Amino acid sequence: MNRGALRGAALTLLCTIALVAGAGSAFAHTRLISSDPADGTSLAAAPARVSLTFNETMQPGFSTVTVVGPDGGRYESGEVTAQGGTVAVAVKPLGPAGTYEIGYRVISEDGHPVTGKVAFTLTTAGTATSSAAPATTAAPTAAPTTAAQTTAAPRTEAAPSASGGGDGGAPVWPWIVGAVVAVAAGVFAALRLGRS
Repeated sequence: MNRGALRGAALTLLCTIALVAGAGSAFAHTRLISSDPADGTSLAAAPARVSLTFNETMQPGFSTVTVVGPDGGRYESGEVTAQGGTVAVAVKPLGPAGTYEIGYRVISEDGHPVTGKVAFTLTTAGTATSSAAPATTAAPTAAPTTAAQTTAAPRTEAAPSASGGGDGGAPVWPWIVGAVVAVAAGVFAALRLGRS
């Protein structure tokens, strides 16, 4: 193999490594570590607040947390707070016994929105059986969008979102197609240079 073919093969290898590294960072998003109450917990008394802990530092202005009861009522109260990787919101007195869903929408450090939900069961009806306003949607509302979301440093740790929530990440197929094209171009260049 001559010097030109070796250069082509080296270029192909470098392009492939760059594409694979880029694909890895495309999947690195915030993931839920724990919640309070924990997902699937049964409680006899209503919590005064709910909190969600993530593997990245959270920003209160870009985080939304909702608490939706079995009656469709919304039970979160006040502004979402953030400290380190934990976001929290106060909870009004709960209503009927049943499953309460804690929905969230947060922004990962790489600027991608991450949504999901966890749930707990209230085994004894609360005091607010009919005072909660019905929810217009069980999903959290969108957080404000600013340029600050897209200027955060990229992440290097890949992890899936918790509890079945979508991670809002980029699809993998463009990276695969790019890697295949880069490898094919490199092989073609190496073979062509090897013949000359």
